[in-house]
Amino acid sequence: MASSGEEPRSGSPGRAGTGTEPAADAAQLDTAEDFEVLEEEEEDDEDDLSELPPLEDVGRPPAPPREDAQGPERGAGDAAGDPEEWLDVLGNGLLKKKTLVPGQGVDSRPQKGQDVTIRLKATLEDGTVVEEDPALTFTLGDCDVLQALDLCVQLLEMGETALIVSDAKYCYGAQGRSPDIPPNASLTLEVELLAAQDAPDLELLSGKEKIQLANRKRERGNFFYQQADYVLAINSYDIALRIVGSSSKVDFSPDEEAELLDVKVKCLNNLAASQLKLDHFKAALKSCNQVLEHQPGNIKALFRKGKVLAQQGEYREAIPILKAALKLEPSNKTIHAELSKLVKKHADQRNVETEMYRKMLGNPGATSTPRKCKDKLPWSIPWKWLFGATAIALGGVALSVVIAARN
Repeated sequence: MASSGEEPRSGSPGRAGTGTEPAADAAQLDTAEDFEVLEEEEEDDEDDLSELPPLEDVGRPPAPPREDAQGPERGAGDAAGDPEEWLDVLGNGLLKKKTLVPGQGVDSRPQKGQDVTIRLKATLEDGTVVEEDPALTFTLGDCDVLQALDLCVQLLEMGETALIVSDAKYCYGAQGRSPDIPPNASLTLEVELLAAQDAPDLELLSGKEKIQLANRKRERGNFFYQQADYVLAINSYDIALRIVGSSSKVDFSPDEEAELLDVKVKCLNNLAASQLKLDHFKAALKSCNQVLEHQPGNIKALFRKGKVLAQQGEYREAIPILKAALKLEPSNKTIHAELSKLVKKHADQRNVETEMYRKMLGNPGATSTPRKCKDKLPWSIPWKWLFGATAIALGGVALSVVIAARN
């Protein structure tokens, strides 16, 4: 697999933030909905979440508002303690910004979609420094970094240095970031805007550059997925897919085309997993089908498609899809378990339908074979009498029509 470009540093609040430890993830696994389709993966696929069991739907309650959020004095000088100079960015008291060094004016503020470079220093409430980056570059508005940064950097003027105090909700939330940021930890970010420029034209990117960029967005989606923030995960995967699917004025080699397809398939598989967690069944089914258009034998897509159909109660359609996946990998216990569960549910569903039909046909209590009626009913009429009566009735109708016509 191609390098994904600048790899996110473990523990970085700026980059993709994939510092979540596997042990921490294991504690959040939802064993009732195990999406692990491939039990043995190559090392190159370790960052593909489509083979990982999804996390539980962990709520992310905001930490209590900090009473001292308006008055940090870390590097702010005498003016930092003045609450009147703090800007309440969202109006809820959970994200505040204070200018330490003025910039070049409002017109110099960066725009969404631009690539910005900042100097960053992040500290906990006790003053512990958890990150320092002299030149962090990201695309503004693409959720490449902490929400606190994405929301506040667009308010900075070129050359401005600001202090940002953020609740955990806009940083690492209830899960924190092992090992240096505890759960529900607020952060103080000292930020200087160094540069802003338009993002590169996707049409002019080389194959390698496009692969690296798409992988960075995909990795950010993986981070949000691990944080159980499936909405933002979907956003990142969508951005990666737009990059992969964008037109190009540059010729790619066959290997680069294959790598781009690999990135696309991974994004679609992870996208389906996120959509399924949000009960977006129609969208998840579409994502699975797009994978299967490129790779009809993709076990992960087959498994998830079966899961989507099963969630919708379409057991008859889901069962053959899971059988196809099991045929490709007969030893997979996860598919075995899911298939067995669906077969039972389908049988129960058929029994319910059968009982409903019995009631509709007026035979609600008969579960055994009906008895044969030996005696003729007292009102039985010979067939020839019935036909004779019918003929007489039809003749009368015809005679009435003739008389009416003559009159």
